[in-house]
Amino acid sequence: MNRRSLLKGGLLAGISMPFVGLNEVIAKPIGGVKKAKNIIMMVSDGMSTGTLNMADLYANRTFGIGSKWLGLYRDKKAVRALMDTASASSMVTDSAAASSSWGGGIRVRNGSLNVGMKGEKPQPILQKFKENGKKVGCVTTVPITHATPAGFCVNIDDRDGQALIADMYLDLKFDVMMGGGSKYFGSKRKNGSILPKYLTQGFRVAENRIEILTLDKTKPVLGLFAEDGLPYEVDRKNDPELMKTVPSISEMTMKAIELMKDHKNGFALQVEAGKVDWAAHSNDVAGLIFDQLAFDEAVGKVIEFAEKDGETLVIITTDHGNSNPGLFYADEADKKFDSLQSFKHSNTWLLNQLNQSLSEQKITDIIRESQGLEMKLEDVKSLVAHFKDIVPGQLYNESNLPFYEYGKIMSKYTDVQWAGMNHTGDYVELTMFGPGSERLNPFIKNYELHNFMLSAAEMPAHFLVKA
Repeated sequence: MNRRSLLKGGLLAGISMPFVGLNEVIAKPIGGVKKAKNIIMMVSDGMSTGTLNMADLYANRTFGIGSKWLGLYRDKKAVRALMDTASASSMVTDSAAASSSWGGGIRVRNGSLNVGMKGEKPQPILQKFKENGKKVGCVTTVPITHATPAGFCVNIDDRDGQALIADMYLDLKFDVMMGGGSKYFGSKRKNGSILPKYLTQGFRVAENRIEILTLDKTKPVLGLFAEDGLPYEVDRKNDPELMKTVPSISEMTMKAIELMKDHKNGFALQVEAGKVDWAAHSNDVAGLIFDQLAFDEAVGKVIEFAEKDGETLVIITTDHGNSNPGLFYADEADKKFDSLQSFKHSNTWLLNQLNQSLSEQKITDIIRESQGLEMKLEDVKSLVAHFKDIVPGQLYNESNLPFYEYGKIMSKYTDVQWAGMNHTGDYVELTMFGPGSERLNPFIKNYELHNFMLSAAEMPAHFLVKA
C-alpha cells in the first residue's frame, strides 16, 4: 500500500478522496507563531453576504458607526478569507454537515453529524480539546442540541435525534452549554426529564437570565432559556418580560468566557447565532437584521476580551448562506430601509397574531403598531388570502404561517428582497483575530478549519491517507 500524507501547511487537503483510515500527526506551529491557549469560534448560522452588509448599513445609519465585524476590516485588525461550504453529498450544505466539517475534519452527507460516508466517526473537536485539558462549551440562540453546536460535540447519523443528543451531552459533561431546547431535556421527552440526572452528575441547571448571570465556575453549567429556539432579538428587546428572563447572545457568550477563562489550560468555545438562519428561511427581515446585530455585539465583546488576553484565537464566520437577501435599487431605498428602525417585532411574531377572522382594519393596525408600516389595503387582502394557501412542512414553520408572501409584500416597503427560502452554495466570509490568524490562506475549504484550530493550539491534527 502506497500511503502519502494529505496534510500540507498545517491544513487538511483532498478530503473528498477515497481513504482507508485516519492517522495522527503533531501539528507544529510555524516558527514565531504564538500558541493559542483559547479558541472561540463564532458562527452566524445561515448568514449570506447580504445579511452581513445590511447589518452594517443599518448600524451606520442608526448609530453612526458600522458593525464590529466589518470594523475589523476597516481597522485592519483581522485576517480575512473566503471559505467553501460544500458537504459530502451536495455543493449546498446543511448546518449538520457544515458543523461536522469543522468539528470532525471530514465532509459528511447533509443531515449527518460527524458520521462519514463509509461510517467513519472522527472524534469531534470539543472532545479533543476536553481530553487535552481545556474547558469547553457551546452557546447558541437555538436548541443547544441543534446541528451547529452538536457538530462540535457528538457523532450521530441523524441531526433530528435531539433528545438522544441531550443524553450524549450528559455523558460528555462539557463545562458550559447554553441556549434553547428545554423540550429535549425536560418533561416533554418521551421517556421523561433527564434534568435530574444532570443535577445528580454535578451540573447546575439555569432556566432564566438571572440564574445564569449569577452562576460561578465551581460546576459545569447547562442553561436552557426556551423550549425551542430563543426569541428573535427584535422581539426580546421590545418585551420587558423577555428582557428580564432571556439572556442575549452577548450575555451568554461573555458569561461562558467568564466561567472558563481562568482555567490553566485555557478553553474552547463555540458561539452560534442560530436564529439568523431561521429568519432567512422565513424571509423575515427584522428577525434577520436584529439577530445579526445581536451577534455583532457579541463579536465586539469577544474581540475586546481577546485583545486584552493576547492568547485567544477568534474565528468569525458562517456555515452557509441562506436566501441571499439584499437591499435593492429603488427611488426611495434609503428611506424604506430606514423604516426598519421603527420595527418592534419580527415577521414571525406578527404573523402569529394574525388570522382570517380579523378585520382588514385590525390587521392594518397590528402591522402599524408592531412594524411602523402603513400597509396598503390590497397588500393586507393578499396576506389574508394566503393564510389558507400554506404548504405544510416548510422549514421552521410549524404554524404554517405565510412567510413567503409576507416577505414579498414587505419588500415593497423596505426594498429588501430575497432570492429564495433556503441555503445557498455561496462561498462565505471567514475572519480571524489573534494568535495563529496570520497563517490563514485567502481561500480554504470548510473542513480545513478543524486542523487549523488544532494546529493553533499545538495539538495533534488528524489527516487522511489514500490507498
